[in-house]
Amino acid sequence: MYVEQLGDGDPEVAVVGGIHGDEPCGVHAVETLLEASPTVERPVAFVIANEAAIERGQRYVDTDLNRSFPGSPDGSREERLAARLVEEIGDCTTLALHSTRSYGGMFALVDTIDDLARSVCPRLPIDAVIETDGSNEGRIFDGIPATIEVECGYQGSEQAADNAVVLTRAFLQTVGVLPAASRTEPRDVPVYELGDPIPKAMGEVYEVYADNFEEVGAGEAFAATDGDPLVADEPFHPVLLSPDGYEDVFGYTAERTGSLRSDD
Repeated sequence: MYVEQLGDGDPEVAVVGGIHGDEPCGVHAVETLLEASPTVERPVAFVIANEAAIERGQRYVDTDLNRSFPGSPDGSREERLAARLVEEIGDCTTLALHSTRSYGGMFALVDTIDDLARSVCPRLPIDAVIETDGSNEGRIFDGIPATIEVECGYQGSEQAADNAVVLTRAFLQTVGVLPAASRTEPRDVPVYELGDPIPKAMGEVYEVYADNFEEVGAGEAFAATDGDPLVADEPFHPVLLSPDGYEDVFGYTAERTGSLRSDD
């Protein structure tokens, strides 16, 4: 794990890249901001989390780091790493940068819609906010609760790397690390509540027909395994839906619950 700080004093803000070793966009954003070394108005920690997985170009070494929080000093490599991350930045307001195989745009994931989500997310250049509300035990929220995760675009793409830099600057402006005069204007952002995973049957060829965040109607085919279609029993909005993003699921169902609005 690599940690570097800008500004003097104990940081209350952190930016984390490289939680997954096959998602280089966050590493690029951290390195870009550190190289630029902007003048900051409050201290901030920059973290490259799973250096061994990054060097190997794989998601993790022993266990998924983003399913290993709050971690354990006696656990697997990633569980030990999670415990170190919690020790380093557990009290910080944190941006965690990711990428995906399912969506080319940007969206945020939060544990719950709280004051942090309400104040920050409308000022980020994102298409949506997903409220996970405790789903996926062991995520970073279990150890670093004041975290906003952002999916920056397609995994390994130049666009995701560029997006990660833009998102990081917007986050740092919003939380007062970079000058407030440069903050982006707030806007309405749709909110979705994460639902159930969509299981994959064993097969060789996987297809998806639906677009993420676009409602799938009851009776509509939205994916297929070896040509055998999956049909929606009831309407839902797909999230992280892709043919090959996960081994055992296509993605997740979600429900549109409203919007985040900022009057600031």
